[in-house]
Amino acid sequence: MSLTIPDEFLEASELTPTEFLQEIALHLFQSRRLTLGYAAKMAQMEVKAFQELLQARHIPLYEYDVADLEVDLQNLRELGRL
Repeated sequence: MSLTIPDEFLEASELTPTEFLQEIALHLFQSRRLTLGYAAKMAQMEVKAFQELLQARHIPLYEYDVADLEVDLQNLRELGRL
């Protein structure tokens, strides 16, 4: 599927076509709709460069919440490491 972005939107956003794609990729990654690899590809960037862009925007690479911590703690208890 190809997507055409009207020049009107690019002009209004004051972004280049590449910057526009990067913004969309950042949003889709942050909302967990695209993986890191796909978001980097959409942004037309190498994965490492996309990771640096995420860092510059203070967008976490991973989300680790309380539920994840509880699972990890339970696993450590079961392994006898806590």
